[in-house]
Amino acid sequence: MVFAGKRPNNLGISNGKLALCPNSPNCVSSQSTDAVHKIAPLIFTSTPEEAISNLKQIIESLPRTKIISESQDYLYAEFKSALLGFVDDVEFYLDRNANVIQVRSASRLGQSDLGVNRQRIETIRAKLK
Repeated sequence: MVFAGKRPNNLGISNGKLALCPNSPNCVSSQSTDAVHKIAPLIFTSTPEEAISNLKQIIESLPRTKIISESQDYLYAEFKSALLGFVDDVEFYLDRNANVIQVRSASRLGQSDLGVNRQRIETIRAKLK
């Protein structure tokens, strides 16, 4: 737990938006507009309720993962790295208006994540199909 860092206080949904990514490249967000941080939202073909339920099952199936909070349209989980226990904060917001799941995955500490946050979302995306 040496590299866990403190849980950010800017997480959650504000006016239909997840928090902006910091300037560092160790964050991806489907609501970001710049190329470094931009990632596509998760798309689902089921009902929104099934989609969030499926998403929760996928998250719980991944190693070193803990769901911290959840509501009808929001999931927040912590993902811990195997080696040094670095923690990434990962949020999912069911955007019913756009019929997608907005995502944000950010490392708490450091600058580079070697693409881990983007890879994690793509892994989840592949399993959500």
